[in-house]
Order: sequence, then structure tokens, then C-alpha cells
Amino acid sequence: MLALLRLMVFGFLFLSVIYVALSFYSRSVRTGKLRKQWEEEGQPGERDVFVDAGLKEYDGSVRRKLILLVYIVPITVMSTIIYLTNFN
Repeated sequence: MLALLRLMVFGFLFLSVIYVALSFYSRSVRTGKLRKQWEEEGQPGERDVFVDAGLKEYDGSVRRKLILLVYIVPITVMSTIIYLTNFN
């Protein structure tokens, strides 16, 4: 039982590090695309205001929520493997 608890704690910490890294990477890619779009289209006004508005829109997007699959997929796969190994 202690081994399972240790696996769960370290697994959660590992998945959290991956989640944070993916979040930062995804946000930086989106920021780069918004800056490039502003330069290509010659948008009027401040570039930072345009980028901030785009990032606020990105925060509510489905793509941002899909990063949560970092937690869901490994836990589901591991639970399925444990169930099939022990109860079948």
C-alpha cells in the first residue's frame, strides 16, 4: 500500500512538471504567432495590447484545456493496466 501511495505522489509531481512545461511552451508558441500576425498584417496600435488580447482569447480556448490530458491519459492507462493485471 505504501508503494502505491509513493507511486501516486511521485507520478502526480512528474505529471505536474510536464503540465507546467507544456503550458509555458504552448503559451510561448501562441505569443510568437500573435507577434508574427501583428507584423504581417500591419495592425494599428500597440503590439503588446494585440498580443495580450490574443492571449486572453487563448486562455479560454479548447487547446488550452486539452493540455489537461497530461493528467487524464496516463492515469487512465495505468489504472486499466493495474485492473486487468490483478482482476482478470
